[in-house]
Amino acid sequence: MRIGTLTASLRAECGFKGSTVSLRLSCAFALILTLAPHLGEGQDTVKSLSNSEGGQANAFVVAHQDDWQLFMGDVVAEAVKSGKPTTFIYLTAGDDGRDSFYWKTRETAALSSTRLVVGFTARSDTTGCTAVAILEHTIRKCVIGNTRSFFLRLPDGRRDGTGFANHDHQSMRRLRGGKITSIAALDGSTSYGSWKDLVATVAALVPYTTSFPTLVSTTDPSIVVNPHDHYDHRIAGLLVEELRRQQHVVVRYYVGYALATRADNRSNEQARLKTAIFAAYNQEMMRVNKKWSAYREHPAFYSECMLRTYAREPALTR
Repeated sequence: MRIGTLTASLRAECGFKGSTVSLRLSCAFALILTLAPHLGEGQDTVKSLSNSEGGQANAFVVAHQDDWQLFMGDVVAEAVKSGKPTTFIYLTAGDDGRDSFYWKTRETAALSSTRLVVGFTARSDTTGCTAVAILEHTIRKCVIGNTRSFFLRLPDGRRDGTGFANHDHQSMRRLRGGKITSIAALDGSTSYGSWKDLVATVAALVPYTTSFPTLVSTTDPSIVVNPHDHYDHRIAGLLVEELRRQQHVVVRYYVGYALATRADNRSNEQARLKTAIFAAYNQEMMRVNKKWSAYREHPAFYSECMLRTYAREPALTR
């Protein structure tokens, strides 16, 4: 079943009328999960990308709280299931210029996805969160099973990387480009005095071993491979590119928004799994505020992401 048939089914079953998909998310995701076994019919599928060659640990460095679910969710699930230590590093608060209630909810929603891949179902008593000191910076750390999540809470840079006025147009793009000399976490816990300071802090969060390289996954910084992406995604990739040159790490770059231009390549099971992981995030957002459904804003795009995961690996650099 192709995405057009899936969308038509959603419209029919949820009482949709009009030219765009406008559905209650609870109905939409229930139908996506029901229809997922048929998503691969009539098309070639590929095997899941594997983390088995990636060494003793995995790290996922992303800009926003729903990035790994959308662009690499099925692969993340495989990494966590392998039992290897898995680290999530969220660079920005994903605030979109909004207040702390919104971006803190996004953190909780991201942890809901993590609970799912770990195998926990309860919303409480499964997460240990605390503030930790890393290179004199205070960062929120949450532990779930064999995973660690770090939230740096930097200002969202806006789609074009120019930042939001209510945060004095601070952004990772402007910090890296020398347009600003520092960038502060939105909770006031710390600030980074330079791009080099930020890179060093992220490097300290990535598991490191000299015997086996850590596999660090992020969004692809290449405009050619991954055009039209959010600039925060691109900067996350450029930051990891610096880590690749400095440390003994293997890097995997994932296509972001450009997934919308790629062909479906997930198997039935991968599509079901990826959908469930993103649904865990989105349902937590809706539990707090029904208007905060990312899926409802762009249903076709998010549905397409569930059918696609694309990545490349540059050569290891010492």
